[in-house]
Amino acid sequence: MGTIAELTIPAAEFALRDTLAGVPSVEVEIERVAAHNEGRLIPFVWVRTEEFETFEAALEEDPTVDGVECLSELEAERLYKMDWVDSINPVHAILEADSTILSATGTGGRWRLRVLFPDRGVLSETYDRCRRAGIDFDVTSIYDLEGERRGQYSLTKEQYDTLVEGVERGYYNVPRDLTLGEFAESLDVSHQALSERLRRGHRNLIESALITGPAEE
Repeated sequence: MGTIAELTIPAAEFALRDTLAGVPSVEVEIERVAAHNEGRLIPFVWVRTEEFETFEAALEEDPTVDGVECLSELEAERLYKMDWVDSINPVHAILEADSTILSATGTGGRWRLRVLFPDRGVLSETYDRCRRAGIDFDVTSIYDLEGERRGQYSLTKEQYDTLVEGVERGYYNVPRDLTLGEFAESLDVSHQALSERLRRGHRNLIESALITGPAEE
């Protein structure tokens, strides 16, 4: 059974450590990672900041980066192709475990990764391997896919089933085909209980699918 884990890693022990420390306003998001035949990693990275000149100047001095090429310039973000040096051990440890990095975002001196592991045993082995190598990272959440897509979005079965039924019954149509009260009655739950279930489901879905950093209370 596949297992998705959300990890946080200090930038000091990962990639772009000097760049993220020197440009606090920058946010970087890995689009995908290509493995070079010499064992190097070449990620494609989206960068969002109002200080691109400062960012690129810091990038030139960053010891974790061996080469950079800007591939696309949009109004508020740019896409870079980077060559990361061999010392970036967490990524190597993850890829060597036949795991997949689903998303990776760096900002404020730390990285947040969502990784699909073959199972929890592989996650534990990868964690222990990194610890022995002196790599410090925290596992902030773990959930199994359970053979269904709901596991990818941190939804409970109850939340998943309710959201799907809401779509099927037209609760999310504009205008709605039924009111919250009618929806609650069809599920044999109270108006308040359904409202809270939907809010929690929406929050989990948004945090997992849209927000790249931890949501604030």
